[in-house]
Amino acid sequence: MGRDIQAVKISGEDRRKYREKVQRSLDVFARMLRERLFEADPAHVGVEIELNLVDSDGAPSMRNAAVLDAIADPAWATELGQFNLEINVPPRPLAGAAAAELETEIRASLNAADGKARGAGSRLVMVGILPTLGEQDVHEGTLSSNARYKVLNEQIFAARGEDLQIDIDGPEKLLTHADSITPEAACTSVQLHVQVSPELFANYWNAAQAIAAAQVALAANSPYLFGRQLWQETRIILFEQATDTRPDELKQQGVRPRVWFGERWITSVFDLFEENLRYFPALLPICEDEDPLAVLDRGDCPQLAEMSLHNGTIYRWNRPVYAVVNGRPHLRVENRVLPAGPTVADVVANAAFYYGLIRALAEAQRPVWTQMSFATAAENLREAARLGLDARLYWPGLGDVPAPELVLRRLLPLARAGLSSWGVSPEHTDRLLGIIQQRCLTGQTGASWQVATTEAFARDGASREEALRLMTQRYIEQMHTNEPVHTWPVP
Repeated sequence: MGRDIQAVKISGEDRRKYREKVQRSLDVFARMLRERLFEADPAHVGVEIELNLVDSDGAPSMRNAAVLDAIADPAWATELGQFNLEINVPPRPLAGAAAAELETEIRASLNAADGKARGAGSRLVMVGILPTLGEQDVHEGTLSSNARYKVLNEQIFAARGEDLQIDIDGPEKLLTHADSITPEAACTSVQLHVQVSPELFANYWNAAQAIAAAQVALAANSPYLFGRQLWQETRIILFEQATDTRPDELKQQGVRPRVWFGERWITSVFDLFEENLRYFPALLPICEDEDPLAVLDRGDCPQLAEMSLHNGTIYRWNRPVYAVVNGRPHLRVENRVLPAGPTVADVVANAAFYYGLIRALAEAQRPVWTQMSFATAAENLREAARLGLDARLYWPGLGDVPAPELVLRRLLPLARAGLSSWGVSPEHTDRLLGIIQQRCLTGQTGASWQVATTEAFARDGASREEALRLMTQRYIEQMHTNEPVHTWPVP
């Protein structure tokens, strides 16, 4: 979850000191890697889920503060928009029946929170982009009250010097401008964490990059934005544009975006943190009192707060995470490409596919990233976001193939082998990967169901606005059945 900060005024001196502190933290981090101070055999996974709030008509509900008060659970937190919440599911080993227990736990938490949200006049929805969200719902006045978001908004627009442009082509076209970062709040995701050793980090990160496109094709759930039908996973392109600190001139000069797939395979986790400092100006240059070198010299573990805060304002689709738990440092790969929803069963199936596949590829004798260019992996992700399961993706040994064929022929067997390596029971592997298989065979993702259902209501005479509202209400009903989306009927 994001770190809270106080409202501050930021000077040039603050920026200079912060850059020096990040460099000092990076030097300490490099020493910690050399001295092998990290947990040696980590085997934990974790999940974060962002959600939307709606009222009884399915329209956005700007009541996250009231809903959070009603839930009264430290696992829940605000997100960027007043119509967003986030739940952080505690990390755990994946072996045995842990996946089934994870599904049960998430369902229980969401059901309990939804019941309390109703008392505050709202309901929870797991979806990549809320279909009923309008341009009138995303402005500075609908940012959550957390000071971190206000400062982040100010700094992004100070860097840009002009309004954001959102320009997305799809079956329909969207061209609009925004004077705040609130359109980013439209993007609600599932973030999957896997804790890995420094020695294996590069393998796991490279593997996560290689499979991002397959994940998005399978899980697409964001076909509408501001009433227009755009990409199957519009969240990808929207997030890139809604947090862009670059005016057009800097884009033309090749300045890197804050939402970034990257530009090369890596050989060490250090590569990513070093790129952060080299390429990206600080958005939140706030220094802590800790001297990381002094902390390390006395045998304690430094928090490296500046390095971590800077890393948290660079939105890689697979982000490195440094954290200290119970006095021990560890590293995680945070996978950020997946949309929320449609059901808890779908979310856990997507997680099982990812955890199994990333392990199989990271431990393969001939790594896939030695057989595929990085640019191809990036292009795969864009095609998957545009077209979902209709995308054609490149994979070594197969060439360009339809996404369902790639998953069924090559990736599902690998995911099954990887889950076996995690120690997941065959019974739970069969159920969860069976959901992925059926999604491929039926061709029905959350996105395709949304489009087909909206079109069905439109054929019955509903306007686009009304069709989206009716579809959203039907979506919520189906979400609560926990029946996977490939089984959902279209009206």
